[in-house]
Amino acid sequence: MDVPATMRAVRIREPGGPEVLAVEERPVPEPGEGELLVAVAAAGVNRPDVMQREGHYPPPPGASDVPGLEIAGTVAAIGYGVIHFKEGDEVVALVPGGGYAEFCTAHASNALPLPEPLTPVEGAGVPETTFTVWHNVFQRGGLRRDEWLLVHGGTSGIGTAAIQLAKAFGAHVAATAGSDAKCTAMTKLGADCVINYRTSDFVEAVKEASGGHGADVVLDMVGGDYLMRNLDVLADEGRVVQISTLAGPKTRIDLRRIMMKRATLTGSTLRNRPIPFKSELAHSIHEAVWPVIKRGGYKPIIDSVFPLDQVVEAHKRIDGGEHIGKIVLSMSE
Repeated sequence: MDVPATMRAVRIREPGGPEVLAVEERPVPEPGEGELLVAVAAAGVNRPDVMQREGHYPPPPGASDVPGLEIAGTVAAIGYGVIHFKEGDEVVALVPGGGYAEFCTAHASNALPLPEPLTPVEGAGVPETTFTVWHNVFQRGGLRRDEWLLVHGGTSGIGTAAIQLAKAFGAHVAATAGSDAKCTAMTKLGADCVINYRTSDFVEAVKEASGGHGADVVLDMVGGDYLMRNLDVLADEGRVVQISTLAGPKTRIDLRRIMMKRATLTGSTLRNRPIPFKSELAHSIHEAVWPVIKRGGYKPIIDSVFPLDQVVEAHKRIDGGEHIGKIVLSMSE
């Protein structure tokens, strides 16, 4: 593939709202040892991108300052030592930054073949959400068949992925959202119990749906005072997994709740984890999740697609909180 010298990429001019994002010309990066250069077809838009835009989540050392943590596209060039991919391969990749651009480098071990039968736009909605859900729900949370999973923010990219994957692996799912329309969407995805948190108490609703058992795993991106309520809804030996703190990082906790239920409180971030960790995670996902995608048991829900030049509008969409599923930037729109 002929690789141009320059490309369009998104710059964050200064911390702030969506209007601080701008498209500019930049040199095309070169793949280093073990890396791919990907001609990006589409890139997912995620909450960490918003946090970076606001100045709260800087890229890790050595990563591009261009936002964007997940891409789909075609391998344009390979660095020294890459053996599992070649030029022309269609891939999806988890990247520490640089996704909002026409070209992006990715470590080959953090890339996977574009799963059948997904389009590149759908593929761009796979890496960040799937890596996050697989690690936090199934590895850290240890969700098993016939257990109950409670997902907060069930219509987010993470939430829609968690509902589908939990159902695909035989679990029961309860999920919360802030409108009846979003509850309808979660039901269509297979959730067994949907709760409009503005009008119903999720603790009571989950306990009723589970016959008094409660949730074995809670996937929470809210934080703040949700923690104590998550412990209230938790079953004995249950696990609360924290992946974000939209309502704040601090709260008061009654440790006796953890002791009495023999509960586990854990959590993780993904962007700053080392390449070997993400490589092992990618291998596990390829073995377990790609067959589910192929048979139609899991498909990214695409809320909207914006051309790169409309990145400001894409961020307004995610800031507004009305989206259901993934927001994607397309380089060909």
